[in-house]
Amino acid sequence: MTRVLFHVQHLLGIGHHRRAERLAQALVAAGATVTVAAGGEAVPGEDWGGAHVVRLPAARADGVDFKTLLDATGTPITEAWKQARTATLLGLAQQVQPDVLLLEGFPFARRQLRFELLPLLEQLANRTPRPKVIVSLRDILVAKSDPKRVREVVNLVQQRVDRVLVHGDPRLVRLDASFPAATEIADRVVYTGYVAPSAPSLIPVERRGVLVSAGGGAVGSPLFAAALDACAAGAAADQPWRIVCGPQLPEADRRQVHQRAAALGVAVDDHRTDLPQLMAAAALSISQAGYNTVLDLVAAGPRAILVPFATGGETEQPLRAALLQAGGRAWVVHEATVSGASLGAAITSALSQPLPLPLTLTLDGAATSARLILAEASQ
Repeated sequence: MTRVLFHVQHLLGIGHHRRAERLAQALVAAGATVTVAAGGEAVPGEDWGGAHVVRLPAARADGVDFKTLLDATGTPITEAWKQARTATLLGLAQQVQPDVLLLEGFPFARRQLRFELLPLLEQLANRTPRPKVIVSLRDILVAKSDPKRVREVVNLVQQRVDRVLVHGDPRLVRLDASFPAATEIADRVVYTGYVAPSAPSLIPVERRGVLVSAGGGAVGSPLFAAALDACAAGAAADQPWRIVCGPQLPEADRRQVHQRAAALGVAVDDHRTDLPQLMAAAALSISQAGYNTVLDLVAAGPRAILVPFATGGETEQPLRAALLQAGGRAWVVHEATVSGASLGAAITSALSQPLPLPLTLTLDGAATSARLILAEASQ
């Protein structure tokens, strides 16, 4: 039975975490023995499908500043903390003796974790037989402006990585759209299709309501404020409104959303496990443009307004939103200009149009990834 050690670390939102859960579920279903080295706090409702989860000392980003990592107490991590976590991870790898090391994002992302991942790669490289190293990568990366950083990624992939699984569909976007040096590692890149959730079980004939969500909610406050302003100004006044805050919305912002929503008659949920079904029942979804949110929209099929997260030079969500807008699948309001007025105008425009045509994408990326990983391990 193939032993897989899966290193997973969410730093701000929970999109990476949810995709990793689906991959672990598919690997277990395919017969692998999976150990998840989880570097973040547990996420409400997480389901690893029977994988063995080992919690490393938890780390998270200091807001949108990904240069600073905090420990579980909110204190910047120290060299001693790094050494202790590295020792824990290396000890786990020694215990598991994996046939495959599956890395969530690294070295394309998670550069802050070089302190533990480079020693892990070195340790496994000296084993005989050497475990296969596979990278799990979303469809779009944050653009890297430093050529040295790009060269570092390419060199590490060429030296240490056997396969790069891109969880996307090249009919929508190719890796080189966000990582131009992809041509240099093309022999290692495989597109798996999107790692999508199950499609909603029932889509109503008549869709009603405006649904506002922001993934985990960690950076959703500006969107929620603009949505409530638009509602207060009379946008979609004939429709019921609902906001889903997400488990990571800061508590002070959560209280403000509840207070303003109550005054406007807007329903609020702190967390929902049936968000795709809510989207399928809505006349209009307003959200950010994260990987999982967009897949939920593709499956559910409502009219969609996207307000992509772009703070701190983030480029991933703006590119994904632009692709959907170009394909006639969404309206885009840019984060820098979002307000009650701009969002209200987009709401009026979106609700005046028919439902968008379905977007054809390959959505069985979890099962395909599991097959590819097990095949790689057998070679």
